[in-house]
Amino acid sequence: MAEGARNAMHSCTQRHVRVASWYTGAMTGLDLNLLATLDVLLSEGSVAKAARRLQLSASAMSRALARLRKVTGDPLLVRAGRGLVPTPRALELRERVHQVVEDAGAVLRPAIRLDLAATARDFTLRTSEGFVETFGPALISRAAREAPDVRLCFLPKPDKDSTPLRDGTVDLETGVIGKVMGPEIRALGLFVDRHVGVVCSNHPLAGGTITADRYAAGPHVRVLRRGLEDGAIYEALRALGLQRDVRATVGGFASAVALARNTLLVATVPEKHTRALCEGLFVFPLPVPLPGFTVSLFWHPRLDADPAHRWLRSLVREVCGEAAS
Repeated sequence: MAEGARNAMHSCTQRHVRVASWYTGAMTGLDLNLLATLDVLLSEGSVAKAARRLQLSASAMSRALARLRKVTGDPLLVRAGRGLVPTPRALELRERVHQVVEDAGAVLRPAIRLDLAATARDFTLRTSEGFVETFGPALISRAAREAPDVRLCFLPKPDKDSTPLRDGTVDLETGVIGKVMGPEIRALGLFVDRHVGVVCSNHPLAGGTITADRYAAGPHVRVLRRGLEDGAIYEALRALGLQRDVRATVGGFASAVALARNTLLVATVPEKHTRALCEGLFVFPLPVPLPGFTVSLFWHPRLDADPAHRWLRSLVREVCGEAAS
């Protein structure tokens, strides 16, 4: 072997030895129990409450906090009046530490087979208007048949803020992916929807060819949600030199459909999402080009491996797929 090759091999070997020595030393000095302690401390925001939750003395918890401060190089919790408040570093670590502890627990927890008949659980779903009316009956019926002790709580969805998913007050959410949604949120497409026009059965638009001019000229009810206008419809009509004659503005699809049912107003709503709401009305494709959009199911990654949650996600996907087809 040439001298240069021997020197290169020796240098490479030395580097591997140094890396292995560093890794061994780092892991030997790392107390993984501190992660669980840190998780509880950041969750409770109190040394006394964290001590009670972990069944430790207050002094033992104080010593653990002192070790954590030394390891992280940050005070983590600082005095503010009679209580403690987290530092910016603590706020940054809170979600990451909790996820690491959850993942470690999932690795070490023995796998269990879900017994739906014996599963007693409350699930909270945050959904847009029309979802419960269109998909709720089949979802409740299927859930009752497969897991009789599972209860579903449906909440309205006033915004796209993913905080309820993060803090666990909501288990699942439906809607269209938005820019303000947290990057860690999991998403599963349920179905592709499109906007349609809706009028009462004796409306002039219920007969004859519906052109863009006829659609725009009719009196409209506009849906204004989360402070944002339905800009796509506005832009599509503007490209044709048209503008809707808006006579009323409401905050949701259900209200728009109710007005269309009892007046001569034209409502423009998602087709599949509001199918149940629109029964008995005249529904027509919009005479202007508008892109479709995907309605998705959202959840926090900490619930990825939860058997009951996985079952519910699968159930929602199946029910929506069947009802939307």
